[in-house]
Amino acid sequence: MFAVIISLIIGYLLGSIPFGLVVTRLAGLGDIRKIGSGNIGATNVLRTGRKDLALLTLLFDLGKAALAALLMKSLFNSETIGYIAGFSAVIGHNFPIWLHFKGGKGVASTLGMMLVLTPWVGIMACLTWLIMAFSFRYSSLSALTALVLAPFYALFLANPAAAVCYTALAVLSVWRHRANIKRLIAGEESKISLKRKK
Repeated sequence: MFAVIISLIIGYLLGSIPFGLVVTRLAGLGDIRKIGSGNIGATNVLRTGRKDLALLTLLFDLGKAALAALLMKSLFNSETIGYIAGFSAVIGHNFPIWLHFKGGKGVASTLGMMLVLTPWVGIMACLTWLIMAFSFRYSSLSALTALVLAPFYALFLANPAAAVCYTALAVLSVWRHRANIKRLIAGEESKISLKRKK
């Protein structure tokens, strides 16, 4: 029980660090929550036209859940604890205490924990995202497809525990993307743009 509690706390605190907000403010771009979709993730940072900041945000968001999962797994020598810490980090990203529980959608953080706990599943999910993004240029559709397919990848490439964890994260992602889903159906969702803002 001690390991579970510690992994939940550490995972949540690491996951709740709003790197998208931090890097854009340090770069003098103000509050990212007032730009584009208002999200603190890398996709919305990309809407500022700063690809470097978007990449930095992506790496930090990937890294925080990966670190939480790997650190707790190693500390307690338990893969289950790793899943709990990684899951908690994604929850922290989605509902950070520092931002009144209004965070991002947790896609990068979910992929980060997948890459360190079940590398092949993480790689397949990332490839799915890239294929969908290059094919349709909708970040939300790419994320939803990647995370919904991840539990199936886990059944063949990892283990049932991973499949259960990733199913829960996929459900969370669908719920967090519900507004995007409505816009996709209505044909009103914004596409990924690499053009620099003036």
